[in-house]
Amino acid sequence: MKLSEIYAFLDKLSPFDTQEAWDNSGLLLGNADNEINTVYLSLDIDENLLEKAQPNSLFITHHPLIFKGLKELGSNAYPRAFIKEMIRKNIALISMHTNYDKSHLNAYFVEEILGFKLSFKEGFLAYVDCELSFDELIAHLKLRLDLKQIHTSFAGKKELKRLAICTGSGGDLIPFVKADCFLSGDFKYHQACQALANKLSLIDIKHYESEICFANSLAKHLQSLPINAIISVCKNPFQYF
Repeated sequence: MKLSEIYAFLDKLSPFDTQEAWDNSGLLLGNADNEINTVYLSLDIDENLLEKAQPNSLFITHHPLIFKGLKELGSNAYPRAFIKEMIRKNIALISMHTNYDKSHLNAYFVEEILGFKLSFKEGFLAYVDCELSFDELIAHLKLRLDLKQIHTSFAGKKELKRLAICTGSGGDLIPFVKADCFLSGDFKYHQACQALANKLSLIDIKHYESEICFANSLAKHLQSLPINAIISVCKNPFQYF
């Protein structure tokens, strides 16, 4: 398929014009007329994935490799070395970030990864009506996400009726959450203070762990296309001891 045809398919699936104003989703590298036979699906790009990638292929990532403006490619500071290697190997790049969060990823994570029934959505927030204790929820999350420890901020309500969930980093959404407990990643100290003042418990499900399912989520939508889609697992930048 031509790169332009793949882009059009993805744009119909999850329109790029629905991304947030600060985001940089869309076609970031490549020529629209390029013929693509192999597509790699990944949360991010790392050295190992780029080394193994075939020339004249396409990466579809969740996080945009090019996020802020670059004034030069003269150094090898991230992400410049990756960009130059992709240009050398004629590898194209499409990123589906906040548009895909809203259209597919949060719902997929809630239902397919956590095993809950989605009640409704409001933008980035996916809501689940439930009958769970706080301790039961912690045990469930450890099992489903294979986590030995989970950071929490407990506001005092032991019996939970409604959860709000956002993959990735959702701390800025705390003022808009209408639930007993909010599950997301990358919570900051002052965000936890804000949540406690609002009687909202927080559970940090971590950024990588909550979004690594991106490739599997997208892969099922590409099955009808005449391309070889390979699910790739990038390295978690954090290690836990």
